[in-house]
Amino acid sequence: MRIRRRLPILAGVLLVAGAVAVVVFLLKHAPPEAARLLPSADGFIYINLRDIRRANIGGQLAPVSYDPEYQKFLEATGFQFERDLDEAAFAIHYPTEANSKAEPRYSEVFVGKIQGDRLRQFLRKIASSVESYNATDIYTIHLEGRTLRVAILGVDTVAASNVDDPEVIRGMIERSHKLASPFAGPALLRKYYKKIPFTSRYLPFAGLAWAIFRVEPLVGRVDPTPMGLSFLFAKPAVVVASLRAFNGVHMRAEAFTDSSEDAKHVADQLTTFLTIFHTAEKNAGGNGTDPDLKQFFDSLKVEQDGERVVLTATAPLGLIHKLTQPEPASSPSVKP
Repeated sequence: MRIRRRLPILAGVLLVAGAVAVVVFLLKHAPPEAARLLPSADGFIYINLRDIRRANIGGQLAPVSYDPEYQKFLEATGFQFERDLDEAAFAIHYPTEANSKAEPRYSEVFVGKIQGDRLRQFLRKIASSVESYNATDIYTIHLEGRTLRVAILGVDTVAASNVDDPEVIRGMIERSHKLASPFAGPALLRKYYKKIPFTSRYLPFAGLAWAIFRVEPLVGRVDPTPMGLSFLFAKPAVVVASLRAFNGVHMRAEAFTDSSEDAKHVADQLTTFLTIFHTAEKNAGGNGTDPDLKQFFDSLKVEQDGERVVLTATAPLGLIHKLTQPEPASSPSVKP
């Protein structure tokens, strides 16, 4: 009898434990929460600045000079991006066909060491209006002909968007109030996040950044894609790119097209572009003879696999340090 009474309890405990295990497993395979808070968009970029600092990829960085506006922000909030920002996730909203020559708009989620009271005071000072939505203040700031909306989502998280529709920032607030769900996030992000290499998603200090974005041919419009890659494509595609650290910085960019013919066109265009670029670097001399730079160019590789095109490259740590460290001060001339 005692065994029969305990069976329902045991079954309930096992069901709860199983449900928790499933949720934990799905969360490990889901995009970072900062990215899952973003709205639907045409592209997504995620940067793990915490691991970039821990891995010391750039070595000793060059001194940063601040413009007056940023200096005011730093003094008012105490928040220094290069020191206090741990994660940054961006959603890229391409312009519509009716407004094809407009610049893209962005929504962002920032995670870091935030002094909430100081940041709220600063935002209230520069905002033209403040509205409360689901117990969260939305600060509306008119900036360079656009409307920027900012909301503090938690003790370490801030959301912002310069999309005209106020429902975008409201949706980010609503998602932040719900329990973290492995099924949350924009459809494009959920579909292609699993295409990012395993090491860029799970290994500590390895995954530095990744991007997922649509690419469309340029037809009389501003190229909204990161790094302006649309010229390589004759038909729509999706690009998944990632950076990871392991004895250097490894880059991988994978284009998913609709057919092998489309993939071949992209591979041919990319190979031609890289050949021209590499030739120009050699002819320029100077840095073109640098052994680290030569190793980087030699590592560039383009491959086609059916409907996919993959570009890989490795930047030696020596090259990264040369690009990020301050130049040595020139020695004063000595007169005879």
